[in-house]
Amino acid sequence: MLEPQGTFFLFLLILTFGGLVTWIALARHVAIRVLAAFLAFLPAAVFGIAVVNIYYDYYQTWGSLFSDVTGSGAQAVPELAQPGNQVQPGTLGMTIDKSANTAVSARVGYLFRASVTGHTSHLTRDVYVYLPPQYFQPAYRHYRFPAIELLHGSPGSPLAFINVLDTIPIFQSLLADREAAPAVLVMPETDGGARYSLQCLNIPPRGPMDMTFLASEVPDWATRNLRVMPPGPAWGVGGYSEGGFCAANIGLQDHQRFGFAAIMSGYFAPDAGHVPAGGRPGAPPVLEKNVFAGYPRLQALNTPQEYIQRFPIGQYPPGIWLAVGGSDRADLQAARDFQQFAMLRITNVPLMVVKGGGHQAAVWRAAMPALLRWMTPQLAAADRRVEMLAARHHATVSPKVTASPKGTGPHKGSPARKGTIALPTGQPTRA
Repeated sequence: MLEPQGTFFLFLLILTFGGLVTWIALARHVAIRVLAAFLAFLPAAVFGIAVVNIYYDYYQTWGSLFSDVTGSGAQAVPELAQPGNQVQPGTLGMTIDKSANTAVSARVGYLFRASVTGHTSHLTRDVYVYLPPQYFQPAYRHYRFPAIELLHGSPGSPLAFINVLDTIPIFQSLLADREAAPAVLVMPETDGGARYSLQCLNIPPRGPMDMTFLASEVPDWATRNLRVMPPGPAWGVGGYSEGGFCAANIGLQDHQRFGFAAIMSGYFAPDAGHVPAGGRPGAPPVLEKNVFAGYPRLQALNTPQEYIQRFPIGQYPPGIWLAVGGSDRADLQAARDFQQFAMLRITNVPLMVVKGGGHQAAVWRAAMPALLRWMTPQLAAADRRVEMLAARHHATVSPKVTASPKGTGPHKGSPARKGTIALPTGQPTRA
């Protein structure tokens, strides 16, 4: 009742405001009237914020609001890589083994954050990583997991996937019911601060190189330090709002590094955004209506609704999945138009319409289970194909080494062998 979206909480604010206005009317002293007017401003402002929060269905509990606003949620997540990314490849795995309670992690998984620095972009951002329970189970000891890079909206942070969209408990439930395949979730910070809206772009001529950081450097960092497949068919990218645009743009441009793209309430052409003045990290934000002004080729390349129509012949775009709130006409029309363009190159482009939903967290929260059910089995199947091709190549080069039979995986009572694909029994895959 008293949670941020509770009716009683709104009624309490209205009652408080009415009481203070009455006090203003009845008070005889000017000083008391001024004090009452100042105090009345507070519930009025909070009421406005609460109404906006209800519309977007963002914060459902005071705990999630407090964690997001104060950053205390970030402090509660173990930081395993030192600032500046000064870790040797592979050593992060040993740090995880030391910091994680293996018995507990084998049941619920493990969440940590790392500070990652791109060698080309020179950007340093926090990246949150969720390792599924299977990562710590003996049967999966030699399994290299597929991965999904999840991109948040603006303003926002990776913590939105944890505190607002409930991604981890949703994924845990799906894994327990064997409705999803195990995958590593990689959730990077995309904008470098709430003041900016960089849209995951490499901004010319000397602006931040967010696309390089997110599409190349973060997946490469994960591959060096975790048991995940290298970028390719076994990697997916997804996001909501601005992150949805990022997923569409990155998925199409870097289709050789991402096999699947999931877009929730995304848009399909670059929007106006706040960028750091002079391209300097930390500089005051400046509103740019078109960051590609004077660069028409770059603008066409970074406009998914145009680029999908000019996608190179002979190459395959990523698998695409869309979700949108049914009450947001602009989002719905944009999604349907993009779906039509995409289906000229891809046979099946699912579009999930959440009835009554707008451009809000309720839609993305409702879509998250469907996203994971759709993407993770296909990532696992791609993982299997890559491993089999590698095994065949290795067998050709070294005849004494034989590849594991197709479909081999861990069975109850028998440990997984190196080179096998460890999937839960009965896990659906795509041929």
